[in-house]
Amino acid sequence: MRRHQLNIQLKTPEQIDLMRRAGLVVANALAAMRAAVAPGVTTADLDAIAEKVIRDAGGVPSFKGYHGYPGSICSSVNEQIVHAIPSPQQVLREGDLISLDCGAVLDGWHGDAAITVPVGETNPALVKMAEVAEESMWAGIAAAARGVLSGRGRLTDIGHAVETAVRAGGRYGIVDGYGGHGIGTEMHQDPHVLNHGRPGRGIKLSPGLCLAIEPMITMGSPRSVELEDGWTVVTRDNSVAAHVEHSIALLDDGAWVLTAPDGGRERLGELLTARAGARSTSTPS
Repeated sequence: MRRHQLNIQLKTPEQIDLMRRAGLVVANALAAMRAAVAPGVTTADLDAIAEKVIRDAGGVPSFKGYHGYPGSICSSVNEQIVHAIPSPQQVLREGDLISLDCGAVLDGWHGDAAITVPVGETNPALVKMAEVAEESMWAGIAAAARGVLSGRGRLTDIGHAVETAVRAGGRYGIVDGYGGHGIGTEMHQDPHVLNHGRPGRGIKLSPGLCLAIEPMITMGSPRSVELEDGWTVVTRDNSVAAHVEHSIALLDDGAWVLTAPDGGRERLGELLTARAGARSTSTPS
């Protein structure tokens, strides 16, 4: 069997600046949706909020029309893991857990990120799962930053760090068959980024590499099913899931979290690039 030849695109610092602007549009859309999440709100309401933020900033929702996808966001509630289509019929209820995945294109460059948000008073065990997912994402980002700084990092170091953090957090399923990806002038580029596995394998983590790192975990089985709509992915055992994501850029002196308002300053500390530290802002310029 012939192995797939990866097409890895390394970005210049100037191109990464453009990706940062797209990333901030996504960050602002997610912040607006987070503030709006409440019982009685529909996922279509959240979709409209995100699309307005993106278009008001001069961007285009990257999900809308992607292979025929009808929404500007993916709004996955409870057992829905990813890719759930927003709908006026899906009304949020007290105690739900919703994952909001959002992408934007600005001047030809993509940003992509996701958050998981409790709706009102939610079971603390579910809130903890969402927190573990976020911790594992940041563990993966930190592994990528350390890898580029050392000059010895490999792609699977990211998934190994994600898996290690999830296992340390509790007994959760790491969803099979889904993971992160390269990002740039297309929303999905090589390489695929697993959320598990042995370290020290795959491509070298090099300056200019831009990745979306996105753990997906469940309260039960890691197995999933795609529904008849051709998009929505749910847990096979109907357990609740969480999904989080950031887009990052690797530079000579560390990592820049392109979809975090502070560029990753709070969570990465010394692993943050000097470039990112100088350009951390909450609005696209």
